[in-house]
Amino acid sequence: MTNTIQQANAHGQSIWYDNIRRGMIDSGELQNLIDQGVTGLTANPTIFEKAISGSADYDAALLKLAGAGKSLNEVYEDLVISDIQSAADLLRPAYDRSDGVDGYASLEVNPHLASDTSGTVAEARRFFQALHRPNVLIKVPATPEGIPAIRQLIGEGINVNVTLIFGLDTYQQVQEAYISGLEQLAQRGGDLSQVASVASFFVSRVDTAVDHELSRLAGNGSRDLSDLMGRAAVANAKLAYRSFQETFGTQRFAALKLKGARVQRPLWASTGTKNPAYSDVLYVDTLIGPNTVNTMPDATLEAFLDHGQVSATVTQGVAEAQQAIRSLESAGVSLSAVTSKLLADGVKAFADSFDQLMGNIGGKRSVLLSAANSLR
Repeated sequence: MTNTIQQANAHGQSIWYDNIRRGMIDSGELQNLIDQGVTGLTANPTIFEKAISGSADYDAALLKLAGAGKSLNEVYEDLVISDIQSAADLLRPAYDRSDGVDGYASLEVNPHLASDTSGTVAEARRFFQALHRPNVLIKVPATPEGIPAIRQLIGEGINVNVTLIFGLDTYQQVQEAYISGLEQLAQRGGDLSQVASVASFFVSRVDTAVDHELSRLAGNGSRDLSDLMGRAAVANAKLAYRSFQETFGTQRFAALKLKGARVQRPLWASTGTKNPAYSDVLYVDTLIGPNTVNTMPDATLEAFLDHGQVSATVTQGVAEAQQAIRSLESAGVSLSAVTSKLLADGVKAFADSFDQLMGNIGGKRSVLLSAANSLR
């Protein structure tokens, strides 16, 4: 009997795991998820902050690196690159089995580079070379400065996971960056079949922000807007998928496909339900369809395996999705303003997590070195 992950696979959707920790790699926990059908892994500064700061999994490696005189940034990069390499090695069979469509692990560039195009390109190049695996993706945020970096990196044949996409306008810019990058690569005589990319479209955070705005508007105008609550995120994502179908169904992309190019799959991110009043699989069950990825944190993955309902849903109710967005705009919610703020907030949150992680690594390094010295 197939589980829900395998059933989603049958509909053309890959299920990835939105978490990493060295202990789960060493213990076989990640391999167990792969055995159940998980075919990819994503991470971000917040996830690494929790993993490294919240466990002793990294203490031995951290002490060894500190003893070797490594700088704080060198310690950080060694730890995270090693984890992503290990995850990519476990996922390599999925990569080989799918002929490079699936089986990827993602590592994010320093979030403080989100407004630095050249800095992003340089770090992405360095990470991609250091990881030295064909099945890794470098995460680059969809900021105004990140978009040209994405185009440049794809043009150099570097795999990219475009992260922090919230709005449809931004998503269209991401698609254009990918396709124009492929065209540049083709002009240079590169092998388009060896380049992979996903576009990480964030979901649940949209509902959180829009619901907050609806509550504010209802309070100010004594209006009942409850019928619009919890509708924005899925509607936004379904319209994004329609945009994906249109963009990758053009003659322009067909010409690249003949040269081996792959579509840039939409990846539904931030799929853990934030509002307990909503189903814990709301952002999974409603967005299943061909050429998509859903990356889930622990609780959401467990819930999906336990009681997820699998059917081809991402193409259903598109007209209703359009109407929901129109109704939100009529109620006074500017989705463009909401998604722009979510992008800025997302970059800041990752930067804050990165800073906290670096501070914690520094503190832990000092404690470990002091303890080691006291035993000599």
